[in-house]
Amino acid sequence: MGKFDGILICTDLDGTLFRKDKSVSKENKDAIAYFQREGGKFTFITGRMPSFSSGAYEEACPNAPFGCVNGGGLYDGEREDYIWMAEMPRSVLELVKYIDDEFPNIGIQVNTFHHVYFCKENGVMAAFREITKVPNLVCACDEVTASIAKIVFGTADEDEMLRLEQALRSHPRAADFDFIRSERTLFEILPKGVCKGLAIKKLTEHLRLDIAKTVAIGDYNNDISMFEAAGVGIAVANACPEALAAADFVTVSNQEHAIARVIYDLAEGKYLS
Repeated sequence: MGKFDGILICTDLDGTLFRKDKSVSKENKDAIAYFQREGGKFTFITGRMPSFSSGAYEEACPNAPFGCVNGGGLYDGEREDYIWMAEMPRSVLELVKYIDDEFPNIGIQVNTFHHVYFCKENGVMAAFREITKVPNLVCACDEVTASIAKIVFGTADEDEMLRLEQALRSHPRAADFDFIRSERTLFEILPKGVCKGLAIKKLTEHLRLDIAKTVAIGDYNNDISMFEAAGVGIAVANACPEALAAADFVTVSNQEHAIARVIYDLAEGKYLS
């Protein structure tokens, strides 16, 4: 029997597991290896697509499938295939066209389950490609024929971001979808009911684990649903105010090996009874 048998840790990547330079500290890696040796399941849930999560997969070394597209899919990194996906209704393109017409400066990308298509360019989309290293696949939104996983809008203007959110939430079709601000400059449309919390529920069902023994760790708005679904939600100290308020506990920052701190606190009997 291992110390962490039956326990699942699900972490966010950027701002949580990853440091500012996008690396995973040796302290975190050593703690994750210890957690896994003692029977724990460790993985991550991200807004990223599997097609540009390979580096994250190698850095994080999960021993369970990981959640992607902000909870819209579960991906088995060993088999290199999805084990579950939530497809977006094509009617989402009505909202995309509306935003395209009303907000000429906002960047737009359509994410399928395997590719990211850039449908309107701006500085945020260019920065996104620089960070993620995804190819610049350009096409009109209605030319994307594969199943849609999510829609991403980008702007660095805070006022414009707030107007965008209000416009989407007041659209006649808004009730058919869910919305999340995944980063300071990114706002997403997701299939109804899809969130990182749903990915935790689907993953615990797949692994046949008790969701009450799941620990979720994150730093931003899109991690709050993980806190709500898991047995324990833990925000890193550098988290946004909304995530800090929603968490059951607050640990050290992502620059201070937060995942290691949580694991060693678990070993001492903290968080889970």
